[in-house]
Amino acid sequence: MRRFLARPPVGRVFTVAKRIRSTDVTPSGRLRFDALARYLQQAAEDDLVDAGWDEPYDWAVRKTAVTVRDFPRYGSRIWLHTFCSATGPRWAERTTTVSGPDGDLMQATAVWTAVGRADGRPTQLGPEFHRLYDGSAQGRSVSVRLSHPRPPATPEGGTWPLRASDFDTRGHVNNAVHWAAVEDVLAGLDWLPDGAELEYHRPVLPGCDPYLAASHEKNQVSLWLLDGTQRLASARLSRLADGRGPDRADRASSNGQRDL
Repeated sequence: MRRFLARPPVGRVFTVAKRIRSTDVTPSGRLRFDALARYLQQAAEDDLVDAGWDEPYDWAVRKTAVTVRDFPRYGSRIWLHTFCSATGPRWAERTTTVSGPDGDLMQATAVWTAVGRADGRPTQLGPEFHRLYDGSAQGRSVSVRLSHPRPPATPEGGTWPLRASDFDTRGHVNNAVHWAAVEDVLAGLDWLPDGAELEYHRPVLPGCDPYLAASHEKNQVSLWLLDGTQRLASARLSRLADGRGPDRADRASSNGQRDL
């Protein structure tokens, strides 16, 4: 399990408070990963607004890694502390720590690529970005290289239907929706992860008919969203050997769901 990166002593750190609502939790009251992904994206957007920067490009997430000490629960109050933790020529890493009244609970690091609004191609971050965010990055660099393995030759799984509400203003499935597929697989497990990673390979566009496949190992599950033989996204869930046991209310709610 990764160690939590400390909030930087200098540079920009933006904090926003939230209350965990019933729409964002499992039947047992655990915060879902897809809800966390929305929180992360909202905090990033709020940070840009608070900074007063009208950025000249959009952002496309490349990969996200989440480390879990504990899951926030329904009704609890949390704070998200977000900052730029590393940069590259056309991309940047944003780290967000989720804290509760008793300390830090989760931390997510997400690598985002700056893409031009006219052509959707990666573009330079520019001087205004560096003025605002280089201080907290403290000279650290980050790569956009993906590392998850390919799925088995004959992956086991099933179709994963899309909904009209899954698509965002850029005309493809929003990154938070991919985490809903993770939750579908997680509902069939008898343990909760200490770490979760998601890599985005290709945008999921209208007309796509994704196939959700999973491969189970001891203390780890790999899963893929596929379009034919092409990877749309991949994820990995892992736990320590003495990790968390089953979330019984969630397991009960998954009866009758497809096993992956």
